[in-house]
Amino acid sequence: MFSCIGCFWVLLSSALVAICGYSFLTPAWIVRDPAKTEATVSFGLLWHCSESIDHMYSCYSFAGLEKFPEIPSLSWQASVVLCSGGCVLLAVSSLLAFVIVFLPSGACERKACILIGYVQMAAVFIMGSGLLVYPLGLNSTLVKSYCGDSAVYSAGECQMGWGYVLAIVGVMLTLFLPFFAKYAPKEHVSPTPLPTIL
Repeated sequence: MFSCIGCFWVLLSSALVAICGYSFLTPAWIVRDPAKTEATVSFGLLWHCSESIDHMYSCYSFAGLEKFPEIPSLSWQASVVLCSGGCVLLAVSSLLAFVIVFLPSGACERKACILIGYVQMAAVFIMGSGLLVYPLGLNSTLVKSYCGDSAVYSAGECQMGWGYVLAIVGVMLTLFLPFFAKYAPKEHVSPTPLPTIL
């Protein structure tokens, strides 16, 4: 018999892994408003996309170990490591949470849920750190060339995009997972005792 809270915990964990992965791969963490200029530019953790003068949209990937040093700043490199590490921890904990649903109730299930809750809390802190470190890279020369007078925590002519906001929302929702993990184990229902007649 599945616990309702346990099933919700597993579904929310899986949904947040998808949100984390999608926001990690999207190139819309920093965008330049096309209304202010004639071309669109966007940056992500692993992508840089720009529109040329002849309205051709092209994207350049920083993916791969050989291209890792091409990420514009050290803070963005740190953010890539932290966000990807947090996403991996969240994915592993989501997989373990799915397995836990099928375990019989008891002390082992409760301990496993608590352990997974700690892993999910670690994922929150790691991904949150990556999100806080990311805006430190706004003063890189590549970003300044597209966004004008950008500085640390100031995007200049650019603005934070929906990919970064989605990552923040995902991390904020991930904060609830350890609380659900505490109540995810199935209740051990003891049979009601037969009334004794004196």
